[in-house]
Amino acid sequence: MSSDKSREKLKDEKQFSNIEILRGAKVTTYPFMSYFKGFETIEAVKNIFGGDTKEVLRNLRIEFIGRRGYMGVSGNDGHLIISSYYLNNGNFVDIYLDIIHELVHVKQFMEGKTLFDRNFRYVERPTEIEAFTHAVKEARKLGMDDEQILEYLKTEWMSEDDLIRLAKAVKVKVSEKSIQP
Repeated sequence: MSSDKSREKLKDEKQFSNIEILRGAKVTTYPFMSYFKGFETIEAVKNIFGGDTKEVLRNLRIEFIGRRGYMGVSGNDGHLIISSYYLNNGNFVDIYLDIIHELVHVKQFMEGKTLFDRNFRYVERPTEIEAFTHAVKEARKLGMDDEQILEYLKTEWMSEDDLIRLAKAVKVKVSEKSIQP
């Protein structure tokens, strides 16, 4: 019911006379550094933001959502959006690498890049390739091999062909063994 006539009709009905819906709710966010401590000292993060690392992380906000999923960056203001379920139950290394990945998107947002360019498939989007490249580089520093990195790259919405395409783009070797379900 979005027409003005519908709204007027509801106002006149007795059953709604005591009901008011307030608009303009604000998203509650928290400081990034309250939940992710020490990231300003990580070389991978310093490589993303350079000399502005501490300031960016000090000003970065995170929003926790109550549904399953992972994390992403708001296309509206560049804050992080994180599934509280994922934060509470996800694999520590996956969360760590995802933070590196998403911080690249924060930087891209700050630079005015289009994060969700629909002219590209997800696995071919330049912003995603750049973010995954940073995460893969950090995964290698952690000692992860190509098979472990490929497992990290997998998501339920990505087909096997998309996974292979992404792996090639970020220079992760794919063996027949590693793409078996």
